[in-house]
Amino acid sequence: MDGEAIIGQLMTTEGRADPYPLYARAHELGAAAPAGPGVVLAIGHTAANQVLRSPAFVMEDIEARLRADPQLARHTSVTLFGRSMLQRNAPDHARVRSLVASAFNARRVAALRPAVEAAVGRLLDGLAEQGADGSPVDFMDAFAFRLPVEVICELLGVPPQDRYRFRTLAGDLAVALELVQDLDELGAADLAADELTGYFTALVAERLARPQDDLVGDLARIAADAPERISGAELLANLVLLLVAGFETTTNLLGNGLALLFRHPEVAAGLRTGAADPAAFTDEVLRFDSPVQLTTRIAAADGLDVAGVPAPAGTMVLVLLGAANHDPARYHRPELFDPARTDVQPLSFGGGAHFCLGSRLARTEAEVAFPALLDRFPRLAPGGVPTRRDRLVLRGYDTLPITVR
Repeated sequence: MDGEAIIGQLMTTEGRADPYPLYARAHELGAAAPAGPGVVLAIGHTAANQVLRSPAFVMEDIEARLRADPQLARHTSVTLFGRSMLQRNAPDHARVRSLVASAFNARRVAALRPAVEAAVGRLLDGLAEQGADGSPVDFMDAFAFRLPVEVICELLGVPPQDRYRFRTLAGDLAVALELVQDLDELGAADLAADELTGYFTALVAERLARPQDDLVGDLARIAADAPERISGAELLANLVLLLVAGFETTTNLLGNGLALLFRHPEVAAGLRTGAADPAAFTDEVLRFDSPVQLTTRIAAADGLDVAGVPAPAGTMVLVLLGAANHDPARYHRPELFDPARTDVQPLSFGGGAHFCLGSRLARTEAEVAFPALLDRFPRLAPGGVPTRRDRLVLRGYDTLPITVR
């Protein structure tokens, strides 16, 4: 099986459900491999890390995409992400990122920890109430979604009454981040992009009329007073990005982590007693079943290569984060889930200029949530058959039934 065949299999429902056997086949090809005309796979941990960190490999610019395929302009989900810092390059990326970065620095995240702990406590109370009679409760809806959305919305300044409307919208919009083969698949994503853009347009107007001390208010004032620092369109695109990225991946981290605890009760016991380190457990979840499995870069110049595989200008590099996290050259027996591993450096949050701003916050939420969940419910158990989302890039559960009594 060559690189092109492996990508073809990863694009199927079966391949998305369990990509890890395909990653193992990919590693047999080497640290990198061609995957059809103009496409290279970065498979190994070192190769993937180098591509992510190299300024010679850039994001695919939205203007270039629109020139190549003018039909994309009809899809507001594509253009919305294209205007956000997620898919911008220097100097625009650094200009916008610098405005947001202070909200996610170590001091601000540490200050948020009491709010995270309080939110965890409230949600555990809700789980206890819903499952008091022994009936199954969907962990994804009742906890894994609600914790990160409450935290990111508190940071942004989204009112509490609006927060729980976002799960379906964000899930629909995130389809635009997948390797979409048919643009007709973007219908729901475009509707979600329009609704979220409309929501933040109204919220920005409200903050300008009645200022508050939150991230929406701060960025709205900058856009109004100094549009050269962030334009109105960039403001809306990045607020939507912060909302979606602020909980979509953390939701998957929490769901993937709990599913692994059910499969490894000895690890759950260690977290309950304090014998296991929540931070090490979180890192191993990120490595073993990454919430983000794949990202892309474009070779910006001729003469480049990925681990010896030529990548001339314009080459698309598919960075297989999930495969890199399972690289046998980097981790002994990567197919084993082992929170006692040392020197775990998952690439799940990317690397280089586009390293995820919210990585520290996501880790904090997981490190607080898992021990508290296990301590509160000593008889926590699966409550039915879980269902996974049929996605490749963003990997997680749609439902994860549990019983808590």
